[in-house]
Order: sequence, then C-alpha cells, then structure tokens
Amino acid sequence: MFLGFSAGLPFLLVFSTLNARLADVGVETATIGFFSWLGITYSIKVFWAPVVDRLKLPVLDRLLGKRRSWILFAQAGIATGLYLMAHVDAIAVPETMALCGLLVAFSSATQDVAIDAYRIEIAEERLQAALAATYIFGYRLALLVAGAGALYLAEFWSWQVSYEVMAALVGVGAITVLIVKEPAVNHFSAAQDIAHKIEQEAAKRTHLSPRIARFAGWFYAAVAGPFLDFFRRYKELSIAILLMVAVYRISDIAMGVMANPFYLNFMGFSKTQVADVTKIFGFFMTIAGSLAGGVLVVRYGTRKILLAGAILTASTNLLFVFLAQYPPNLATLAVVVSADNLSGGIANVALIAWLSSMTSASFTATQYALFSSLMTLPGKFLGGFSGMVVAGYGYAEFFLIAGLMGIPAILLAMFLIRQGERLDALAPDHSGDGGPETAHTASG
Repeated sequence: MFLGFSAGLPFLLVFSTLNARLADVGVETATIGFFSWLGITYSIKVFWAPVVDRLKLPVLDRLLGKRRSWILFAQAGIATGLYLMAHVDAIAVPETMALCGLLVAFSSATQDVAIDAYRIEIAEERLQAALAATYIFGYRLALLVAGAGALYLAEFWSWQVSYEVMAALVGVGAITVLIVKEPAVNHFSAAQDIAHKIEQEAAKRTHLSPRIARFAGWFYAAVAGPFLDFFRRYKELSIAILLMVAVYRISDIAMGVMANPFYLNFMGFSKTQVADVTKIFGFFMTIAGSLAGGVLVVRYGTRKILLAGAILTASTNLLFVFLAQYPPNLATLAVVVSADNLSGGIANVALIAWLSSMTSASFTATQYALFSSLMTLPGKFLGGFSGMVVAGYGYAEFFLIAGLMGIPAILLAMFLIRQGERLDALAPDHSGDGGPETAHTASG
C-alpha cells in the first residue's frame, strides 16, 4: 500500500495539479496544453524498462538489492524535481518548470517499472491479487493527496508550500523501501529461460562470441519476444487489438488535460471547491465505479463491459458541453463529475481485465508494459494540442470534439465482441500465470 502511495504521488503533480497551478498563476492556455506532454514519459517507459530490470546500480545494489535500489534511486529524482518545481516561477521561466517536471515524470515512470517488478517477485502467485489490490488502494490515496491535498495547500498557503510538502511526502515511499525486504527469487523467470536458450542457440549455430550471443538472448527476451509472441498468437486480429488499446482512452485523457483550467478559469470555481467536488467527491465516485465495473465484468464478461465503458466515457464527456453553457453551479458540477468518474471506473476495470487476459506467461510484465504504454500515448500526445483547440474555439467545442473521439473505441469494441469466440481460443493459458495488474490505467 505504501509503495502504491509512492507510485501515485507524483502523477498528478506533473499532470492535472500542475495544470491547475499554471492556470492559477496566469500561464496561457495553449502553453498549459503543451505541458501535458510530460505525461508521455509514462507512456514510453517500456523503452528503458529492460535497463531497470537488468542493470545493477553501483553501491546501492550491494546495500539494498536490485529492486529496492532502483526504487530508492527513482524516489530521489522525484523528490528533487518536486522541490525544484516548488521554487520555479512558471511565468518567468516556463522552460525550467518543464525540465523540472520532466525529471519528476521520468523518475516516477522508472519507479513504476521497479515497483511493478518488486510486487510481482516478492510473493507467490496466490498472493498477487491481494498485493495488487492494496497497491491500487495506496495509489488512489496518493491521487487524493496530490490532487485535493495540493490544491488545499495552495489555497491556504501557496503553490511553493504545496510542492514542498509533496516533495517531503516522497519520504513515505523511501522509508518503506528501507524497511521492506528484497525479493529472494524471481517467480516470473520464464523470459530469462528463453533468453538463455536463444543465447545457446546463437552461439552454436552462428559461432557468435559469447558476449554477442548473450546480447542476442537478452534482446529477444526483453524486446523482440513479447512482440513476436503477441503477433504470432493473434495474427490479423492483433492490429484491431492494438488499435483498441491505443484509442480506448483518447477521449478521457484528452478531456482531462483542460479539466482544471476549465473549472478555475472559465467556470470561476475556487481551488477548494474544485478540490471538494472533483478530487474528494470524485475519488469516492471512481472507487464506486471500479467496484461496479468489477461486478459487471464477472456477470457479463470483459468485452461487453469494455463496450459499455467506451459508450459511457464518450457520453459523459459530452456532459461537459452542457456544463459550459450555464453559469457555475456546484450541484451541477457534482452531477457531471459523478457521471464522469463512475463511467471512468467501469471502463478502466474492464480495460485492465481485458489487457491482463491477453498477456503470455513468458512475457507477462513486458507485454503488459507494452499495452499500458500504447494505451496512454495517443491520448497524451493529442492532449498537448488541447489548449490550442480551447484558445481557438472554446471549451464547449473542445469537449464536443473530445466526446466524438470516443467513437472509434465504440466501433472497435463492437468488432471485438463479434470476434469473441476466436479471441477466447487464441488467448494464452493463465492456469499457471499470475498476471500483474497496475493502477496507472485508472489515473488519467
């Protein structure tokens, strides 16, 4: 739970909370939109995940072990970046603020990779569900602290104090790392076995040097293997699956970039009102949506709820068009936020279950990292242009476009339902696989 808290704390501080800070101090809307590109770091963490998985850090590795040393190293980067962000004037030097935010985002994404590996390796398969559940709860608590908590601190003190406190709270995760034990055994070592086989085969058939043969084995297990396994298994359906992963959350993520500037600048709500309704009240609505999603997936199956989640997400985003047409009203805001967070909770649970069902036992962590990276990258990239759309057309038009961006996900979900029997036949056998789940899909 505490490691989940450590993972969730930095996310909003370089995303929606940072957007609220920039809007509050008077940064131009178009510039705020470009700041959302910091979130792309989380979407491309798969590129350096093999480094985190295999490279030993000098000194720290000997003192703490591989997993804990990488987590602590990443936490040092997060704390440093947040402290620097506390003291940067975003109006005078927005480039410096962006660089400090990039340090936080990169370190946070690295911490995610290390914590996921730690969580998978620290306990046997039968305990993985419990570990994932407490991790997600800690992550959600951190989102509440970094969302509502940061806004309260900024309202009653200042943004500098707010980010200094957030930097200090990184200590929660650091203390946890120093207390917990290092995993003794890698319970998910199938990919390492494959790497060893490839290494032996390369050395025997091609007469490569041992070093090059070892690299060939590593490259296959870490990079090529997950891709080849997925495309060989799902064949032509793999394109539709990857498109679905890429577009499912575009509508939700793109809309979220401009949410806080909309509440603060356009609607005129105070930071405490935004914190009360969208963070605290919204937190419980998201939890309720997640619980409902879990029940619905068990009752009706993953793909049907995936379709329902896509429809609900696009529809609730259109409610913000209605909200933009009328004077600010907290009750109306609460209704719209409730619908948005409930639908988001349902959609995210269905998406997590669907992605987990498609991962292979040999490449569980890597394939899931690939899916989660692809899942957020398009939305965060397009979200960077959201400020330009708002500046050129207005908030109502922007929310309408964001809602319509959900149509491809609806159509692809309908197609996958029709291919249900074949997808079930091609799915990997998870009878001996403790496929991991993450909370980041629900952080948008």
